[in-house]
Amino acid sequence: MKFRAAVLRKSGLPRPYADSRPLAIETVEIPPPAFGEVVVAIKAASLCHSDLSVVNGDRAWPMPIVPGHEAAGVVEEIGPGVHSVKSGDHVALIFLTQCGECEHCIEGRPSLCARGTQANREGRLLTGGPRLRLDGQAVYHHMGLSAFAEFALVSEKSVVKIPADLSFVDASLFGCAVMCGAGTALYSAGIRPGQTVAVFGLGGVGLSAVLGAVTAGAGRIIAIDPSEAKLALARSLGATDCVNAGNTSAVEAVRELAHGGVDHAIDASSSLEGFGNAFEATRRGGCTVTTSLTHPSQKFSFPVARIVAEARTIKGSYIGTCVPGRDIPAFIQLHRQGRMPVDKLVTGTLGLDRINEAFDDLAEAKVVRQVIIF
Repeated sequence: MKFRAAVLRKSGLPRPYADSRPLAIETVEIPPPAFGEVVVAIKAASLCHSDLSVVNGDRAWPMPIVPGHEAAGVVEEIGPGVHSVKSGDHVALIFLTQCGECEHCIEGRPSLCARGTQANREGRLLTGGPRLRLDGQAVYHHMGLSAFAEFALVSEKSVVKIPADLSFVDASLFGCAVMCGAGTALYSAGIRPGQTVAVFGLGGVGLSAVLGAVTAGAGRIIAIDPSEAKLALARSLGATDCVNAGNTSAVEAVRELAHGGVDHAIDASSSLEGFGNAFEATRRGGCTVTTSLTHPSQKFSFPVARIVAEARTIKGSYIGTCVPGRDIPAFIQLHRQGRMPVDKLVTGTLGLDRINEAFDDLAEAKVVRQVIIF
């Protein structure tokens, strides 16, 4: 099968991407699905900061590669041994395949799946590969999906069936933004009713964390970002207080609002400064959770004695500690009930040909979620 896809041959090209054109729309090819594999016709694929980290070189990936890891579509074809979905099913894609057999999967922590993580880092599928080809040469998969394309060949374990009447644009956000954000609030942080929460950085993940904090019953939810538009959106989603980080000390503002610090601070800023602010805004005995994947060379330091003397907890959250097969349907149900309005995170839609310009808007923090539609 041949189809159009956005291919990245070299990361780190200068901005604006509208001029340097790091992503080229090429015709790639895949073989028929092998055992345990599924071909999905992509209907909507959202742009996430993790995709930007592939383009700007913050995260190293094998090249050439087709990026894209937050999407939804329709099952086009299934390979032998596939039983969870059939042709015509609507599905959300999951960017970390869970093998179900490694020690992490067995102990109920599929977000740490060792085999899935290794396959992703090598740019292949859990079932093998890479399967993509361009002019006879291998093209690598991003996060086992490569969703900036008309079709994707993926492992059966990379899809979760979703209701057929759910908008593909809305559905595309559940596999990454919603799990990483709402899951972090509900599972990684473990927010309890009445607690105070601060969310630093209001992209798709941060705003989803606000939704998760609302769902958890947080008593006070403080949203922090330099964008007034994003702060207004956070308030419409349930944030009780907003702090403009561009014209005030975010830490001092949060401490004043929360009477010395919050029970939980969630860093979704993708920056060391954001993590540092989240840490300093957390009260004694509180928990600081980060979802940020900054450049691997960046490091943060603090006096270890503070962790002990202040009984602090610092956590990293990957996929929001979610179990996708359980949590995506649950989050979709909340969305359909109007209790998790994910559709408000969508800034706009565009065609695949405008992907470079869309990454400029993402890099300049002008948008929350842009969704490519096919």
